[in-house]
Amino acid sequence: MKKKKGYLFTDKKNSNRAVMATILGIISLVSLAVVVFFSYRSGGVAKTGYGVTAFLAGIYSLTGFVLGLVTIQDKNYFRLFPVLGILLNGAALAGIGLILYMGGNLE
Repeated sequence: MKKKKGYLFTDKKNSNRAVMATILGIISLVSLAVVVFFSYRSGGVAKTGYGVTAFLAGIYSLTGFVLGLVTIQDKNYFRLFPVLGILLNGAALAGIGLILYMGGNLE
């Protein structure tokens, strides 16, 4: 079956800020997953470098979250990357919050 060629009559495009928000969300989630994995492997003892990595992941995810929010308000861009960036960075921020909550409740 031959695929029908379609035309896209729109001036919308993908925003560079939204793509960067998505990339920052992926980086944040992957680095948090790596930190949690290595901390679990070492018996729950987190090294100083793990804390620095989680701190940088928090900064990346907060920056990506703001970029996604700024871009989603503009009507001239597609919505896929801003929404994806907001979701990924929100998940990373929630993960950091969960790590801090669980770490503060240990007795």
